[in-house]
Amino acid sequence: MSASRSIPNVLTIAGSDPSGGAGIQADLKTFSALGAYGTSVITALTAQNTRGVTGVHPIPADFIATQLETLFDDVAIDAVKIGMVASRDVAETIREALTRHRPRWIVLDPVMVAKSGDVLVDDAGIRAVRELLVPLADLITPNLPEAAVLLDTTTPNTPDAMEALLPQLTSLGTRHVLLKGGHLRGERCPDLLVNNGQAQWLDGPRIATDNLHGTGCSLSSAITACLAHDDDLPTAVAQAKRWLSAALEASTRLDVGRGHGPVHHFHAWW
Repeated sequence: MSASRSIPNVLTIAGSDPSGGAGIQADLKTFSALGAYGTSVITALTAQNTRGVTGVHPIPADFIATQLETLFDDVAIDAVKIGMVASRDVAETIREALTRHRPRWIVLDPVMVAKSGDVLVDDAGIRAVRELLVPLADLITPNLPEAAVLLDTTTPNTPDAMEALLPQLTSLGTRHVLLKGGHLRGERCPDLLVNNGQAQWLDGPRIATDNLHGTGCSLSSAITACLAHDDDLPTAVAQAKRWLSAALEASTRLDVGRGHGPVHHFHAWW
């Protein structure tokens, strides 16, 4: 980050969520809540609400390239979060642009399955993320179903099974992994962080709420914002987890939809 700037510029490359709880909208709220200036490049339009996804309209890869080039031509980007990528053409476009305009941090949240269970990416898109974007990323943040999709295996349901996935995930080419354990049963939500080859359990409470829409998007964006502020990786992850826990606890103050509601991104402000 330039010494003349105290507020970092952060980019989200992701899909749009009209209900505002996930995707681009959640990312921009998260960046703002954590003191970063948010920019965005949209990869897909979705028709969705808190109860599910009814349609996905991909943005053509050439227009995504135009968005990226126009942005990078003008704005110095300190960190990037990548979310929903639905095709190989789009993955190639993102990889090419970020290889040329390399930010200090690239965080990949491999968005493949919505909280409602809707599958958002086809097999070709999954392979593209695995082969092109995972090796590009400094950190990937899959939940357990997403990790299983990336590795074409069954979803782990115990902490031991989570640990067993780590060598396979790092073998895909990324240096750091945050494997999220929210799908495990129990009163705690343990995550596993691999930082330069060292695995560390990060414990956290399970918040009693159904307002889980966009939690993965928001957590990965929070980590990206913290990294852009020059936090080291373990500190950024820990701070992001604390922020998300508070956002989940405060989510009952919102009244959005009749399904899985959003977290309260601005719980510290209003």
